[in-house]
Amino acid sequence: MNETRAGIGAIIIGDEITLGKRSDKHFPRLLEILAARGLVLAWALYIGDDRQRLTETLRRTLASDDIVFSFGGIGNTPDDHTRQAAAAAAGVELLLHPDAEREIRARFAESGFELTDLQLAMGNLPAGSRIIPNPYNRIPGFSLGHHHFVPGFPQMAWPMVEWVLDHYYRERFNADTSAEAAILVWKGVEGALIGVMRGVEADFPGVKVFSLPFLGSAEVQRHIELGVRGAPEQVPQAMAAIRRGVAELGYSFDEK
Repeated sequence: MNETRAGIGAIIIGDEITLGKRSDKHFPRLLEILAARGLVLAWALYIGDDRQRLTETLRRTLASDDIVFSFGGIGNTPDDHTRQAAAAAAGVELLLHPDAEREIRARFAESGFELTDLQLAMGNLPAGSRIIPNPYNRIPGFSLGHHHFVPGFPQMAWPMVEWVLDHYYRERFNADTSAEAAILVWKGVEGALIGVMRGVEADFPGVKVFSLPFLGSAEVQRHIELGVRGAPEQVPQAMAAIRRGVAELGYSFDEK
């Protein structure tokens, strides 16, 4: 049995997402980035540009052991609240971070544009933060404990998430040895299968049973994908119990 590990979560911020003005691209891409490293996402939240709600959310997640990626709201426009909310949630001040200041000054020196106090204020980060390099325009994100805050722009955010994973969590890559197996129960009814599912979870502690109903189509008849996830040594025996229970109920099934 594996020890319980901290999960990985995502917070995706912005009225443009919650009001439907833009489609979120971060969630599916984060799944891909994690999967490439043998990691999985435990949870995800969408939050509009509301500082109080964001502060309350971060206060709760900062108190956990989870690794959290937060997308959006770290700029300096009136609807950007992430830096301030993170500082309030952690109970620390916002301070001009020397590494962030260096990167921002370098960015404006390279571009030839004048650096204003408002633009430099993007380097005001919660005390105790570490910067996350931004390969696109050098305006950094930041890490606070195991929370990692990146911009909402995908071309900036995604390589920054990869940098965080590769620099801080490489020892977690491919560490989850869980296995999965399933069958397709034709014309299955979930309510009739609950006893089988509960029995398997009781007989095989640590194994998780899942049930994914499909209502049917012109091409495929109604069925339920019924399976288990867990330690590789437990999965075959748990699936054998699933098959026996399904057969005893009179259902036909095929291996997925």
